[in-house]
Amino acid sequence: MIVNISEILSTPKKSEHYSIPVDMEVFVMGGEHYPFRSKAPVTLTIANMGNREIAITGHIEVELLIPCARCLEDVPTTFSLDIDKTIDLKKSDEDRINDLDETCYIDHSSLDVDLLVSNEILIHFPMKTLCREDCKGICPKCGQNLNLGECGCDRESLDPRMSAIRDIFKNFNN
Repeated sequence: MIVNISEILSTPKKSEHYSIPVDMEVFVMGGEHYPFRSKAPVTLTIANMGNREIAITGHIEVELLIPCARCLEDVPTTFSLDIDKTIDLKKSDEDRINDLDETCYIDHSSLDVDLLVSNEILIHFPMKTLCREDCKGICPKCGQNLNLGECGCDRESLDPRMSAIRDIFKNFNN
């Protein structure tokens, strides 16, 4: 959702409070799509700090379904994120690029709330998600979820570079 902030920008010390629904149905990162399980409206306070600076504070509460890194079952993952940003609108586009400023969610007099939410989730996205700490994963041969039971496949897979040593041990056992 796009919020028009031109009135806030034109009135010094003006502040507005918003409760804005998240329009995105999925969070996209690296070509992967993660559906929202739940999403509360984003609460934001946008204030003109004077001297072409605005402060954005607020809270985001969403839950995504992220596949377990081992068994690929969807894991509900909650993101409870606080926002506290001060944005200098005096900077040119070139200055923002040089400073690695990631305020792409502000365009002149509008704020793209979905892009703000997406950026915050991206920053806090977990490196690895597990359904449980002792997840057994899936069988590399048949794809069976090993948390649900054994599949009976022979999963002994040795490094082919070690085949000469394995042959030596087989000769000793015979």
